[in-house]
Amino acid sequence: MSGQKPSRKPARPYFSSGPCSKYPGWSTAALDAAVTGRSHRGKPGKAALAAAIEETRALLAVPADYLIGIVPASDTGAFECAMWSLLGPRPVDVLVWESFSKGWATDITKQLKIEANIYTADYGKIPDLGQVNGAHDVVFAWNGTTAGAMVPNGDWIAADREGLTLCDGTSAAFAMEIAWDKIDVFTYSWQKCLGGEAAHGVLILSPRAVERIESYDPPWPMPKIFRLKKGDKINAGIFKGETINTPSMICVQDYRAALAWAREIGGLDALIAKSKANLAAVEEWVAAHPSFGFLAEDKAIRSNTSVCVNIVDPAFTSKPVEDQQAAIKKICALLEEEGAAYDVAGYRDAPAGFRFWCGPTVDTDDLTIALEWVAWATAQVV
Repeated sequence: MSGQKPSRKPARPYFSSGPCSKYPGWSTAALDAAVTGRSHRGKPGKAALAAAIEETRALLAVPADYLIGIVPASDTGAFECAMWSLLGPRPVDVLVWESFSKGWATDITKQLKIEANIYTADYGKIPDLGQVNGAHDVVFAWNGTTAGAMVPNGDWIAADREGLTLCDGTSAAFAMEIAWDKIDVFTYSWQKCLGGEAAHGVLILSPRAVERIESYDPPWPMPKIFRLKKGDKINAGIFKGETINTPSMICVQDYRAALAWAREIGGLDALIAKSKANLAAVEEWVAAHPSFGFLAEDKAIRSNTSVCVNIVDPAFTSKPVEDQQAAIKKICALLEEEGAAYDVAGYRDAPAGFRFWCGPTVDTDDLTIALEWVAWATAQVV
């Protein structure tokens, strides 16, 4: 660990894993075109919402026969909406390796009381994907935001599966390749990889998911914000911009501005490349600093968005967990005090360490500089 204080600071020291950094060059001027003071159900409001949906489809290359809707309550609301609307007819396999997927497992077994197989792995690892039964529905996160580990691809999902795949993709969308032919439900919040303002979720449904909704009525009471049916059919209006409840049109405009920025820099390929370059910078830094290591040791499953780094020096790891966590808090407080890196402590339930958001709105130069500050701050505390 280096005791030399860095001479430079990041231009944008924002590395929070949500809400994430705004895209480079963002200013409040991006919000000037928002449809404010008007009903979201009026012609301008519906046009803006519909445009956000189609711009999403184009940038993410979502198949033409998939539906895209904007729903309440961020990714959590979108994923809960999917689980409450779709699960029940088949057993469910749940892949759990971090806090959010653990939450989905709890809701499935304790709230919906559905028969489920829970396949778990420790932070930094993923369960054996070969355990998933194609006759069952499967619930999983493409990327474990709090664990820094992701599924490597969609090859483990059977093309001829009978069950549905429900994927929480909130820290994967716009930064990782998604195998749409293997996905029946995909959810995310635009406050992640595109740095949009929070509180809105996006719900993407395959034709197989739509067929399930139209042929199945869950036995439990359905809150209004989860209701996707109108009579016996899917409520098509939701997927044309007729939202279930009132959205923030300022947030919608902010999202559209981020989509426009993404198109300007080269689209989805450029976004993915930026995130991978950020991960590569962290990997280069870790290789040069043997006191640090990755929570996800296996590079094949290492996230390129929520990158989790631990202190691996035996003098640190031999300390009680409480002391390790206290040291991380001191380091992060020092980083914030210096204006070098904000919000980089690991998730509260994860092993003590750092979590740097490395999505496409983060500049690699800023990340590289911030990591040198981590080395310095750690040397002051540990």
